[in-house]
Amino acid sequence: MKLTFEQKQSMLTKGYIHIPGVIPQVMIDHAVKHINHSVGQGMPVEQMTKFRAQSFCPELQDKPPITGLFNDTPVKGFVEELLGEGMTKPIRAGQVALRFPTLQDPPAVNKPHLDGMYSPTNGVKEGTIGNFTMLVGVLLSPVRTKFTGNFTVWPGTHKIFEQYFREHGPDSLLNGMPPVEMPEPVQTIGEPGDVFLVHYQLAHTVALNASPNPRYAIFFRVNHVEHELDWRAPMRDIWLHWPGVREIMQ
Repeated sequence: MKLTFEQKQSMLTKGYIHIPGVIPQVMIDHAVKHINHSVGQGMPVEQMTKFRAQSFCPELQDKPPITGLFNDTPVKGFVEELLGEGMTKPIRAGQVALRFPTLQDPPAVNKPHLDGMYSPTNGVKEGTIGNFTMLVGVLLSPVRTKFTGNFTVWPGTHKIFEQYFREHGPDSLLNGMPPVEMPEPVQTIGEPGDVFLVHYQLAHTVALNASPNPRYAIFFRVNHVEHELDWRAPMRDIWLHWPGVREIMQ
């Protein structure tokens, strides 16, 4: 499986790519079975805020039912098409992202954010920006209508924020989300096994889940091998570590 020109164009203009049907059903079932077994052991109520911000089932994050969704499927190849073969750090863990039904009526879309901004529960050190190169999402349950725990994006904001950080500096993110005019959000839909490749700098969030069923997804955070040399540089030059996108810009 290879990315098409249209898919790479989607990354360039919108900041994300939706690829249907990547993960085999047997691997989806294997991951969901392990997640459900873990949830069935019980979850401490006092940890739920932390689990929502970091990961549910933390003991599973580095286990093959989760990491295999990236390392043992075409996902790894898609990422290398964009960032360069052998140019990413190994993926050793994934975020188990469960979104349980809400009773809020009407439901809402949460505020947009960029990952790596400090909060008291997300594990990011205060006074730092924990940015990275690419966010990869794997759906393990169907998301067919709005407000079912949809991964929600603001298309094109990766470019808007690039310009903002050129003018104000990447450290300005320590003061909160850039005060820029935002486009309309898109609540993505998809089926189990669908994959989303997302530029780090694309504003995103999750819509509340007003359905009767939990939403299951796994998120991986990918770093280019040169990212830590200067974490600010890719915030001012969003395609610095993306040769697969630069080639279609020529």
